[in-house]
Amino acid sequence: MTTTPLAISEGNISDRNVSAYPAWVFDDSIIPDPHGKGERAVKFLKALRHPKSTATKRAFQLDRWQERILRKVYGDTKPDGTRRIKTVFALIPRGNRKTTLGAALAMLHLGPERIPGSQVVSAAVDRDQARIALEEMKGVIGAHPRLAEAFQVQDTKNRIAHKRSGAFYRAMSADAATAHGRTPVFALVDELHAWKKRDLWDAIKTGLVKTPGSLLVVTTTAGIGHENIAHEMYKYAKAVATGQIEDNAFLPILFEADPEEDWRDEAVWHRVNPGLSCDPPYPDVDGMRQMVREAEHRPADREMFRQLHLNVWLDGAANPEWSLDVWDENSGELDLTAIEGRRAWIGVDLAKRIDLAAVSLAVPLADDSYALHVQTFCPEGAVRRRTDNVPYALWRDQGFLTVTPGDTIDLGMIEDYIRDLAERFQVEEIAFDRWHAQDIMKSLEDDGLPVAEFPQNIATFARPVIDFEALMFERRLVHGGNPMLRWAIGNVVLHTDASGNRRPLKERSIDKIDPAVAAIISIGRAAQGASGRSSYEDADLSDLSMFAV
Repeated sequence: MTTTPLAISEGNISDRNVSAYPAWVFDDSIIPDPHGKGERAVKFLKALRHPKSTATKRAFQLDRWQERILRKVYGDTKPDGTRRIKTVFALIPRGNRKTTLGAALAMLHLGPERIPGSQVVSAAVDRDQARIALEEMKGVIGAHPRLAEAFQVQDTKNRIAHKRSGAFYRAMSADAATAHGRTPVFALVDELHAWKKRDLWDAIKTGLVKTPGSLLVVTTTAGIGHENIAHEMYKYAKAVATGQIEDNAFLPILFEADPEEDWRDEAVWHRVNPGLSCDPPYPDVDGMRQMVREAEHRPADREMFRQLHLNVWLDGAANPEWSLDVWDENSGELDLTAIEGRRAWIGVDLAKRIDLAAVSLAVPLADDSYALHVQTFCPEGAVRRRTDNVPYALWRDQGFLTVTPGDTIDLGMIEDYIRDLAERFQVEEIAFDRWHAQDIMKSLEDDGLPVAEFPQNIATFARPVIDFEALMFERRLVHGGNPMLRWAIGNVVLHTDASGNRRPLKERSIDKIDPAVAAIISIGRAAQGASGRSSYEDADLSDLSMFAV
């Protein structure tokens, strides 16, 4: 028997930009169950009790959409009776009780799916989140006398043990180093979008393959950014759901709105939130309506609503300044060799010597657009320290990131790179923040190169941010699709003062923004230099304190 990818709304998603939608969850299609294991799983969970249940005898509430998912996962068996599904990726919006469902699945693997001595784990981003599933399981066990007798709850160890078989459950967190050496038969991974490190993820994945019949269930809302574990899984799930990849052992369940859909449309809410199909419905519709009313006037709240309640994957910062869709429309073809000899402006952001630095070249073109080339630098140690899914090594191999030996940046390599640009272009200005840059600035000045100071305060950034943003919105930046620069642009958060002047704020940004900062400096100085305008000419002078460095 062969499973098919999830049914999707009319047409192919890759052709029509329509989000994959698990129609089988709500239709009356037959879900095969040749060995009755789907029915067994359903009966077991319905026999449980939940302390918060309002049903008769506090019966565990297994709604229809949850039941059909359960039947799909456990009923789809091979001729020898083993489960076909090895991985479930469930993208479910906040408030749809996905953690309760996940905890029930963990109980199932301590019940009819139990293997003597086996390990069942749930994993979350931190200890508090990890204990949510544990508390759900404790409540279920405590609500049923037979379960309370069969299990031993070891609260201080975040562990529940089945006394007779030796099988046990353990709650783990991604901020702890306790995962290696474990061989779980079932793993529930909760809110993967929030995981910053992949150590526990890798340990769970490698541990699962050691045991036949193991199952990985990921339950998460949509996340922010593309360079993380969750988006990696989401992309694969999307490809399986749309038939681009054939993988009968992977079950994608994608409750998501299309990014172009009206986030205020309640019909979209009902389609994306499976709990709204239930009686009584969940999450609270009136609460969602109030959130939307408030979000009409607060862009950050709007993006939060789209991400967490409609499962729209966001491109950059949680409080996004710029749409990466607009940024991508600026890419164009960038050939530095073809424009050598032109006037150019260089912006440099050295930041800390143990992390990223960036050099940006801006070249005005004949059609009033600007070529933008950014080269980023970091020490070898920074590449090793990135234990998440931000692909420094890939960007190095692609040529967008220059890695210098050791644990600190080799400033000499950056100086040599700037000198090389100065030989190839008619450089009008090399703009630095003097902090960390005194030696390079003096060396370049001594050789007659046009060094200029660019203090990174709101006064000097005010006009460059405006010019950079305007050129981006007018699709007049030719950046060649540099993926590391794109990542940095998506991380940018701007600080705005009382007069409306803005500057990039590194401490509030979701991740590194050094390449973006260098780009803003070079484009801003190029736009000002080409027009003869001063950095300060357009800044609001009502508050002179803004000019303090």
